Amino acid sequence: MTAQKDLATRDRIVHAAARLLSEANGEPVSTRAVCTAAGVGAPTLYHHFGDKQGLFDAVAAYGFDEYLATKRAQGSTGDPVEDLRRGWDLHVEYGVTHPAFYTLMYGTSRTPAAAKEAHAILLGLVEEVARAGRLRVPVETAARIINAAGVGLTFSLIAAPAGEEADREASVRMREAVLAAVTVPSDAAPLSDAVAQKAAALKAALAAAPPPVLTASETALLNEWLDRLAD
Repeated sequence: MTAQKDLATRDRIVHAAARLLSEANGEPVSTRAVCTAAGVGAPTLYHHFGDKQGLFDAVAAYGFDEYLATKRAQGSTGDPVEDLRRGWDLHVEYGVTHPAFYTLMYGTSRTPAAAKEAHAILLGLVEEVARAGRLRVPVETAARIINAAGVGLTFSLIAAPAGEEADREASVRMREAVLAAVTVPSDAAPLSDAVAQKAAALKAALAAAPPPVLTASETALLNEWLDRLAD
């Protein structure tokens, strides 16, 4: 019963903080305000979350859960580059419609676990592109480029909201520019004629099924060589 009561109290605090953040229009929310809204004292809040950052990490995970559920459930279109497009659109749409939660996820120096999971999903999408032989650069490089561009664009839309159509046009232009920089068209030169594409594809395949005949050191060295070729 005590454990259930603790969980209920924790959830009440998270929900109160989430509501206050949604209503704050970008203004800071104090732990005192959260305690008042949740009907608890400061010791109870710190017992559950350790500090203010711990509280807002929990709020970020709560607010991002719906987004992550959508990302986890995203089925493949059969075209890995199109899957990346859909992932980009989901990311930007979430940020624009949930700015307070998005800022918690990507606007702080500490990266919450939910943001790490979102990045892992992005890496998986990029690896599929590599396995299809359509990646111009190493997987990690492509993921960093896509993430930086997507997060930067989303924050710019949050800071200076425009009309829905204008937002969509800006997102589409940025998305296509980024994808053109890191992927190749499906009708491009065959994989056998493109060493960089082949290297990226091989690295992704080896990551998915590590060959037991290679030691950890040999695998690391091979990955370094493949990264050079992919660049």
